[in-house]
Amino acid sequence: MKNKRADTLDDAVSNIADGATVLVGGFAEPGVPEMLIDGVCDRGLRDLTVVSNDAGIGRSGIARLIGEGCVSKLICTYPWRIESFILKELYDAGKIELEIVPQGTFGERVRTAGAGLGGFLTPTAVGTDLADGKPVHIIDGKEYVLELPLRADVALVKAYKVDPRGNLVYHMSARNNNPIMAMAADHTIVEAAEEVGIGDLDPEEIITPGVFVDRYFITGPYEIGKERH
Repeated sequence: MKNKRADTLDDAVSNIADGATVLVGGFAEPGVPEMLIDGVCDRGLRDLTVVSNDAGIGRSGIARLIGEGCVSKLICTYPWRIESFILKELYDAGKIELEIVPQGTFGERVRTAGAGLGGFLTPTAVGTDLADGKPVHIIDGKEYVLELPLRADVALVKAYKVDPRGNLVYHMSARNNNPIMAMAADHTIVEAAEEVGIGDLDPEEIITPGVFVDRYFITGPYEIGKERH
């Protein structure tokens, strides 16, 4: 059996390179793999395209990744909130590119990437700036925009429990975008609060099968949103 466990944080994120496209799980604070993000920041990576639900809160998590200059482009659904001041400052200064995707479209683009599909048709954004340059198809007299899969080089995922095969269980709402992102990258890296033995997870409770997981790092429990650097 392949050893998927990384003994150090640096080892866990060692395969990420400058210029990579990175899927980052989470929704606001729950489910954000903050320790893995810290590892990326500590490596000083640059020119990343980050795909996430939002721009992070305060100076931790995704906000730290943006604030330390690791990100050249952000693809997200909800960039502006009071706590997302770092993105706003950099965007207003012309130092970061931003692509906004409607939330349902965002999730489906990631899901279709993991499912190996070529895209999907949606009426969302028809006739708006978000549809500019995209093919429009008419079905039964109704217009639909063709949206393409959103696949990445790497996915950073936060789980609750993991076993040595990489099977994952999530904790309540922290599940959010993590399962679909785990399927939609060439290399999936997981941080988990707890490691359990083979056979300790009920097959019925496993959300992400280990076949989608390449590396995992055990963090133990920690306070989310806390600046650790």
